[in-house]
Amino acid sequence: MKSLPTGPLSGLRVFDLTRVLAGPSCVQILGDLGADVIKVEQPQKGDDTRKFGPPFIKDQAGKNTSESAYYLAANRNKRSITIDLTQIDGQNLARNLLKKCDILVENFKVGSLAKYGLAYQDIKEDFPSLVYCSITGFGQTGPMAEQPGYDFMAQGLGGLMSINGEKGGLPQRVGIPIADLTAGLWATISINAALRHRELTGVGQHIDISLLDTQISMLSIQGLNYLTSGDVPELIGNTHPNIVPYQVFPTADGNIIIAVGNDAQFERFCKFIGNEDLSAQERFRTNENRVINRDALTKILNTLIENKTTEYWIKGLEKIKIASGPINQIDQAFKNPQVKYRDMEINMQHPLADSDGIKLIANPIKMSGTPVNYRNAPPLLGQHTNEILEEVLEMGTDAISELKDKKVI
Repeated sequence: MKSLPTGPLSGLRVFDLTRVLAGPSCVQILGDLGADVIKVEQPQKGDDTRKFGPPFIKDQAGKNTSESAYYLAANRNKRSITIDLTQIDGQNLARNLLKKCDILVENFKVGSLAKYGLAYQDIKEDFPSLVYCSITGFGQTGPMAEQPGYDFMAQGLGGLMSINGEKGGLPQRVGIPIADLTAGLWATISINAALRHRELTGVGQHIDISLLDTQISMLSIQGLNYLTSGDVPELIGNTHPNIVPYQVFPTADGNIIIAVGNDAQFERFCKFIGNEDLSAQERFRTNENRVINRDALTKILNTLIENKTTEYWIKGLEKIKIASGPINQIDQAFKNPQVKYRDMEINMQHPLADSDGIKLIANPIKMSGTPVNYRNAPPLLGQHTNEILEEVLEMGTDAISELKDKKVI
């Protein structure tokens, strides 16, 4: 039996013209919240990320299939239809589907959809209530607007890499596509705000989200440190730019994160580690002075902390209400009892997988009245083409066959 959408966005339909990660991650959230998502893909090829592997789903014989883990990460709760937008019939089909949709999300290069008559300016008069969201590297305006943009480029251009890495070492990208994922979050927030505006006025609008804008916004306290002081932040590794001690320390058997958030906590911390005099010294008494004398304090603390195990410090610091924790590998993170209790790993059946299905990362949103709903595993290319055309446009078998013969779908 087909699982029906439930949640705060149920009853809304998304025309999804996104691929790779920023756009798909946005639309996956909309789908998790109940929207009916129609993922439009190019016939034969589909979303590039289907081939971004290994790893891939393994079939019942243990062999790799055509679907990558990368693709699975951002395409749950969608239905896939293939449409050749280069054909007039394909463009007309897209417009007919748009009549039944509330939201369009796309992450084409600026100007690309105009070739198919699907840019916002092309359709806003015909679909005045449509919420149209564009996600690009650099936005719809400005001197770089027409350039292609990628997460790595945004991390570099946006300053993030200049503050991510060990002092004296090379700048580092974050280990996940953080600009893509955060752009997807901002897009989701914007779409929901635009839906509320439409509810009040009946009018849709165009949303312009860029990876570079997103990356600049993420500079947060480091960006404000620069704007306030004029001093350019540098690589400081795992230390905090404004709070000390708030960093990684080596222990007798590994490493530990210790975060001392204020002066009162620092006093308790010093007493626990057996060096109460540290908090009384003028150079360390206040957080401001500890930031100024960061290197001297870190040298002293390293000598003390490395003599005990990680477990010793975590248990002891928990008793005095000082935040601390281990640095888990990803496998350890998923085995964490809190992560398990919060159901952050889910299983879904998939047509290419064995009976155990596929493992996915859950949506972190917990809502008491309208919880997220997992209906559709990430779809195969064109898996729902017939279903969508029959259900949404009430097309018959002959009309669908004609489109297939023309290679429109």
